Amino acid sequence: MKPRLILILGDQLSPDIAALREADKSRDIVLMAEVASETDYVPHHPKKIAFLFAAMRKYAEALRADGWQVRYTKLDDPDNAGSIPGEILRACDDASTDEVLATEPGEFRLIAALEEMPIPVHQFPDDRFLCSHADFEDWAEGRKELRMEWFYREMRRKTGLLMDGDKPEGGKWNYDHDNRKPPPGSVDAAPMHFTPDETVEEVLDLVGSRFDNNFGDLKPFWFATDTGQARRALTHWVKTALPRFGDFQDAMMKGERFLYHSIISMYLNAGLLGWREVCEAAENAYRDGHAPLNAVEGFIRQIIGWREYMRGIYFLEGPDYMSRNALDHTRDLPGFYWSGNTDMLCLSEAITQTKEEAYAHHIQRLMVTGNFALLAGIDPHQVHEWYLAVYADAYEWVEAPNVIGMSQFADGGVVGSKPYVSGGNYINKMSDYCKSCRYSVKEKTGEGACPFNALYWNFLIRHEDRFSNNPRMAQMYRTWARMDEGKRDETLTSAKAFLEKLDQGAKV
Repeated sequence: MKPRLILILGDQLSPDIAALREADKSRDIVLMAEVASETDYVPHHPKKIAFLFAAMRKYAEALRADGWQVRYTKLDDPDNAGSIPGEILRACDDASTDEVLATEPGEFRLIAALEEMPIPVHQFPDDRFLCSHADFEDWAEGRKELRMEWFYREMRRKTGLLMDGDKPEGGKWNYDHDNRKPPPGSVDAAPMHFTPDETVEEVLDLVGSRFDNNFGDLKPFWFATDTGQARRALTHWVKTALPRFGDFQDAMMKGERFLYHSIISMYLNAGLLGWREVCEAAENAYRDGHAPLNAVEGFIRQIIGWREYMRGIYFLEGPDYMSRNALDHTRDLPGFYWSGNTDMLCLSEAITQTKEEAYAHHIQRLMVTGNFALLAGIDPHQVHEWYLAVYADAYEWVEAPNVIGMSQFADGGVVGSKPYVSGGNYINKMSDYCKSCRYSVKEKTGEGACPFNALYWNFLIRHEDRFSNNPRMAQMYRTWARMDEGKRDETLTSAKAFLEKLDQGAKV
């Protein structure tokens, strides 16, 4: 009987991945490959590439130790075909087989590539997620609005997480109003760091020589690269940071890059951790009296709420989702997104942190880099590709709905009922950035004023026909209407001057 190839991708590093369950250890061959087409379709952060390659190599060794035959192609192998389809065909020739088993990829481009192969590639559903495509489609059917909150409640009922019978623990589904405290005076927690071992060091040498021109610092490298390490990182976070996570999950601090965040999304999205084990670890901390309900509920909502909802939206909306541009924004992504060289301290801090850590938390992404891009009218596809490139946890199924939908409103309201935009006051409230910024958040117009202030009103007036009748935005348009005409003119003139400077490539 001919062997079959069992394809395992770099974000499918789970021991119970669907394709492996369909395989026969006695005859089938596991295929894994580091290929240029996966590193280069956007200029990925070197830390992300190194993390995945190291985790892939360790996963392959674990399979071999478990008795599997593994064919693993390294990036610098002279015979490397350079793409997943190419490596499949090369392996099929060598193994004299023409049958491939795969778990459905998380990006449409790879799903299409496997469907277009000249040999059959059987794609099995990726059942590591709580909500299947069919389940999400059933939930979405007939709804006028696909609001995450209603989906999240269904997932709570389905899993039983933080439930008291058929009611939510504590009597409320959502404790988000308790999770908006400004920055604390100090932070007494940090994510667990791992010293690179021999496998990781070999990968770092490869990535350092191959991707030294990519945006992002490769070293210091401290990520977990196998399931055991990832579980230790999770346990460490639950013990040291989860109790204060909820209170400060939206806060931003100069020099404090992680605050009380878990920093496990990269492990979860690559398959080193599963959604259930991370949620149960948090829930157990609540049941044991170690962490408060607002912290645990906020974390679990991110996992079985936002994460599952975003995947559902991605597959429901289809391959054209990434090209949507409901607001007709066409300005090029500013060069400072690739350097951090801007006098706007909030942006400089978020981008510099991203460069050095391949990480920024959700408010830095949504309300700093994302908010600016939306206010300035940046092409959402360019924004999408930037986020996909620079973050270690970014895969299109989760990144695109967050950016195209939630951050840039380019899907016209599928994800959000209104755009996530704000002036400088929100950033000032939730961070300490404004205290030492060259721009004054208290000034609304003029050269020294915070650019977010004038850009906010400019955005609202630019899109008044679309948003003035939105119930959640009507108050802001009434505020604008009450402004002195001279003040309105001055605001729009300030925004225009700033955007002209931005278009000229001058430092802003």
